[in-house]
Amino acid sequence: MEPEIICKQSAFRHNATLNDIRWAFITAKYDMPVEGGEEKRLLIGFNTAGNPLEVLYNELDDGRISVFHAMPCRSMYAALLSGEE
Repeated sequence: MEPEIICKQSAFRHNATLNDIRWAFITAKYDMPVEGGEEKRLLIGFNTAGNPLEVLYNELDDGRISVFHAMPCRSMYAALLSGEE
């Protein structure tokens, strides 16, 4: 069973939809902790149109995922899709 994804209002600031965010988790190509990010994680997957989406989130104590940022993937993260860092 997939964890429940909840989104803060800030997650929609760049026009990502809840379906885009959910699809990004399903299609994730990169998911790692953010260095110095106090429990923040960076996920890069794809939105429902197949475009790369960057998502920042926290894992909550109850197992849910709290997304607070989602936007089209910026070039600074594009190399992560191919495994280059």
